[in-house]
Amino acid sequence: MNPSTHPRVWVDIDLARLRDNYRHIAETVAPAQVIGILKADAYGLGCLPIARVLIGAGITRFGVADPGEAFQLAPLGLPVQILGAVLPREIPDLVRHGIVMPITDLPIAQEISHEAGRQGKTARCHIKIDTGMGRLGIPITTALDVIRSIHALPNLELEGIYTHFPMADREGNAMTRRQVKDFRRLLQQLESRGHVFPCCHMANSDAINNFPQAVRKPLNWVRTGINLYGVCDSEGGRRLHLRSVLTLKTRLVALRELEEGSTIGYGATYRLPRRMRIGTISAGYADGLPLALSNRGYVLIRGRACPIIGRLSMDYTTVSLEQVPDAELGDEVICLGGEGPQEITVDSWAQLKGTHPYDIICSFGNRVRRCYTGD
Repeated sequence: MNPSTHPRVWVDIDLARLRDNYRHIAETVAPAQVIGILKADAYGLGCLPIARVLIGAGITRFGVADPGEAFQLAPLGLPVQILGAVLPREIPDLVRHGIVMPITDLPIAQEISHEAGRQGKTARCHIKIDTGMGRLGIPITTALDVIRSIHALPNLELEGIYTHFPMADREGNAMTRRQVKDFRRLLQQLESRGHVFPCCHMANSDAINNFPQAVRKPLNWVRTGINLYGVCDSEGGRRLHLRSVLTLKTRLVALRELEEGSTIGYGATYRLPRRMRIGTISAGYADGLPLALSNRGYVLIRGRACPIIGRLSMDYTTVSLEQVPDAELGDEVICLGGEGPQEITVDSWAQLKGTHPYDIICSFGNRVRRCYTGD
């Protein structure tokens, strides 16, 4: 028997729900089109299996953060664009493989233009505008003059223009409304000067939920990442009604009866108030369980909530089995997911940890097996 057949910790990824979520997003934003954001290995869930399902559902373009991610997706045959920044030394391979590149300033545009000419090719690019994120892009206050200079460069196909929101998770946020207004004004000014872009986008997952005005013409594309997995930011609205595709599971590896007064875990942060039946599950913070679940969270065993007692450790977590007297060694344990009122959501973990849902999904450790279901 292959010993890797039975993982200790795994995450079930429901591809049927993924497909449904994508189609719902696409219908909601239509006639705008959808760029599927698969950066960080599709937030750690496996970019190639996710990408293949999305292609089958009708997606036509992917977005990533860096060249390595782009080269992994390029063989699938759809346009792949880098949304962040590129370095001069990366440009030759990006041009060679037809990756859609970001232009974040005039010097990088000149580098891309020169390299495309050297290879006898035309490089497809999207111009990134900084409307308030303050991280990357051409400041909107100088964008008209810089874009005029970029348009004069040879060997570039200026396919798109885009910007990014820092606060679109907050419904009605004044800064986000201003960004939409400023970016729309810029597009109008560019059009009046003869600079028209086929792809104009600013809406990310949060904006799709909270700012419908960021999805209306001339804004004709949106970018969605975390929404694909049925997860929204903790703040803001829920314009989209999506279903989580994730269930993080492990096994019950020990059953014990301990006496009143026994302490549990590092730091002895929990003392048994009576003789209790407790269990140990084979997952800890190395697998993505937030340390903040210590003495606060719960897992599901046989559909019942079992409180976490004591401090989580790297590889194991101790739980009370008082609600499941019939629990047995090897029982399946749901750490994240489930159905109905006892469902353990990504958002609930994020709130306990004092972070956002992106951090939760990206924290699954490398020994957590990714298992694909429902396809």
